[in-house]
Amino acid sequence: MTLLQIMPDDDARTVLERTDRPDEIREALSPLNVQFEQWELGRQLAPDASSDHVLAAYRPEVDRICAQGGFRLVDVVRMKPDETDPQWPDKAHAARTKFLSEHSHDEDEVRFFVEGSGCFYLHVGAKVYAVVCEAGDLLWVPQGTSHWFDMGGQPEFTAIRFFEEEDGWIGNFLPDSIASGFPSLDQLRTARLP
Repeated sequence: MTLLQIMPDDDARTVLERTDRPDEIREALSPLNVQFEQWELGRQLAPDASSDHVLAAYRPEVDRICAQGGFRLVDVVRMKPDETDPQWPDKAHAARTKFLSEHSHDEDEVRFFVEGSGCFYLHVGAKVYAVVCEAGDLLWVPQGTSHWFDMGGQPEFTAIRFFEEEDGWIGNFLPDSIASGFPSLDQLRTARLP
């Protein structure tokens, strides 16, 4: 379920707002210059579809976002449990840990979820906006916005990533991250709406 939960940055137990309504999510994020869209799913993709096939399925949308944001590099990132790989739990843990610390970027961060889910936590002013994105959701976070990302304890998602520079993902990590004090993606999923 796509979800937005807003909390004070000094008290993760206090929920200021919690909604699963896309129009309310868009409205709450708009003053932050964060763009939230939902794209039509239903494209026929094989479970093992290549990155090229994923990009081809969403070519009109990808081209529109690239033109709108001046993105020069687009790729597909995929995390799926692999029971045949004894190293999978370690790989998943390492991937998750990399993004759990608060950071920002010198360019916009744009992600479209083709499958699965993940949560972006935006630290803006004195609030944290936890945005759980599901398949069909696009989130566009402006450069310089402090945030972190949780892919959950059992990561499973496919996302299209957009970059302005050819060197891809580069994070500017904050020395005093507040991320560990906030509910994880797994905890947000299990909490009930008011």
